[in-house]
Amino acid sequence: MTNNIITLVGNPRARSRTHRAALQAAQAIADRIENAALGETIDLAALAPELPTASSAAVESALDLVTAADVLVAASPTYKGTYTGLLKTFLDRLPGYALTRTIAVPLLVMGDAKHALAVETHFRPLLVELGAHVPTPGIVLLESQLPDAEQLLDAWADRAAPQIAALLTASAPTPAFEG
Repeated sequence: MTNNIITLVGNPRARSRTHRAALQAAQAIADRIENAALGETIDLAALAPELPTASSAAVESALDLVTAADVLVAASPTYKGTYTGLLKTFLDRLPGYALTRTIAVPLLVMGDAKHALAVETHFRPLLVELGAHVPTPGIVLLESQLPDAEQLLDAWADRAAPQIAALLTASAPTPAFEG
């Protein structure tokens, strides 16, 4: 069974630095977990005009991808000391406990280290409120660290992947006994 890693990017600018860092984090996880595969990337900048509408096939498809993820890398730049309103607007479309079968990895990109606690005090609780399992500390990347993001994320994944893998194994369906 393949574990699907979905990447969700809450930056209002398409193909942003946050987008690139999120893909690097997802790849670092996939490289370290047996039977893990990168799935779709949802760049909310492309969905922004459709988010306020009552019905949008593209938004519904993105919500389905997020709720079907085994691992969700959710990334945002830090705005006003927390994640973007765009990301919050998207996640508010999910019903309560929609992520109960999902392992989430929050990632924030920020200009100033004084916002470093935002990933744990604001972003993690949002994902947990939706039912996600968040087994590792969230990822904080300063804009000044982005040129070295791949190395930083590799070091993070070396520590975090065993915890993620253990949860994936624990939540995998057990084959029925055939006797």
